[in-house]
Amino acid sequence: MMKFAFGSDARRPGSYAAWVLAAAVVASPVWAATDVPVWVTLNGHNADAFQALVKAYNRSQSAVQVKVRAFDTPDALNQALDAAARTKTLPALAQIGDSHTLEEISERAYVQPLYTLQKTGPLKDVRWFVSSDNAFIHDPKGRLMAFPAMLEIPVMYYNQDAFKKASLTPAAPQRTWMELQGQLVDLANHGSRQCPLASDLPVSINLENLAAVNNQLYASADNGLKAKGLPSFSFDTTYVRHLSLMISWVRSQIMVRPEVGQQSVGKFAQGQCAVLMSNSGHIGQFSGQGKLHYSVVGLPYYPEVTKLPGNPFVSGAGLWVMKSPKPVTDATVAFLGWMAQPQQATRWYQETGYLPVTQAAFDGTPAGYYANLGQWRSLVAVYSGRSAVTAQGFRIQNYPAIRTRFQQILNSALDGQQPAVTALSLAAVEGNRLARQR
Repeated sequence: MMKFAFGSDARRPGSYAAWVLAAAVVASPVWAATDVPVWVTLNGHNADAFQALVKAYNRSQSAVQVKVRAFDTPDALNQALDAAARTKTLPALAQIGDSHTLEEISERAYVQPLYTLQKTGPLKDVRWFVSSDNAFIHDPKGRLMAFPAMLEIPVMYYNQDAFKKASLTPAAPQRTWMELQGQLVDLANHGSRQCPLASDLPVSINLENLAAVNNQLYASADNGLKAKGLPSFSFDTTYVRHLSLMISWVRSQIMVRPEVGQQSVGKFAQGQCAVLMSNSGHIGQFSGQGKLHYSVVGLPYYPEVTKLPGNPFVSGAGLWVMKSPKPVTDATVAFLGWMAQPQQATRWYQETGYLPVTQAAFDGTPAGYYANLGQWRSLVAVYSGRSAVTAQGFRIQNYPAIRTRFQQILNSALDGQQPAVTALSLAAVEGNRLARQR
């Protein structure tokens, strides 16, 4: 910043014009804030929470102005990124989901890994929450590739009033699939006939995390994390048994057929469903529903497969830093450093249901926050420590296409168009074919 020393000359006749001119020079481009465009795709509640943080940051200082652009879907945001890369109009930050194909994102010419910006400055001494051995947005060396703002895990939400109305004791879901089945029948017969159970994560619940929660590998080569060997799928009798059970649940109407989208989440938020299996990022939204009395437990497991349930895979998205001129990059890092400070990180964790960005955010959350959230604290705590191989994540080439194909096959089975064994055999063949497709 330029400095002007007027000294005794400041009061000389005619010096006022010089002072005005000097002040104008100081107040012009040197004082202009650096814009940090941020592109996100968040649900209504979490979008509002993010906007509130951005407004607080913009009010807290004048050097940087963060400007948010919201997209309806991740696909729309990614398409806009590709177009912006061609026209060189990229944002400074963009929310990108790690669809278990981290290399595809990191190899984009316009992104830069977060770890390269941590050597100095406000991110240098941040103690991140999720362990570096977790494959989600960490490279094979455990280095963080993006700011971990939107990481989440699948959980089982339940309507406490619905369980009490059905006189279930304890008034919470059982953690084994067969015991849960008995509860769903009771719920259907005592007030929750229209929606005993719903989910918006068919592939996550019935394939990906069926493996992780039962302490099994989802794919070979340690879920694709080994340096050698291509991962492949082989859905054994556990999958066949489980999908057969899910088909029977849909047929007997104790489960609404799972489908991607906000319909199931909206029904649960309105108190229409007794149980919802979905991602944790809805906790903030549900807590804001005054008439909804809900709580959280972990996903079910099969005691015949594992004595104790394992931990589900981390999913979600991070804020990726785009390659920008140095002043913009510096301003971006300043904003992220502010987001990582305990006050902001704690607020973001508590208001959204995403996993904590930092260890300080988790440590700074009082016990009272968890009072009505069931197992939520224990479900979160495990991710700061080293994960079992089966829960570290998976890395499979072309996985977005694989997940889409798995979704189609599961829908066909749940609609009664083919038995579980046929559907899963087809899923394995199709998944292996797509994993090797360039």
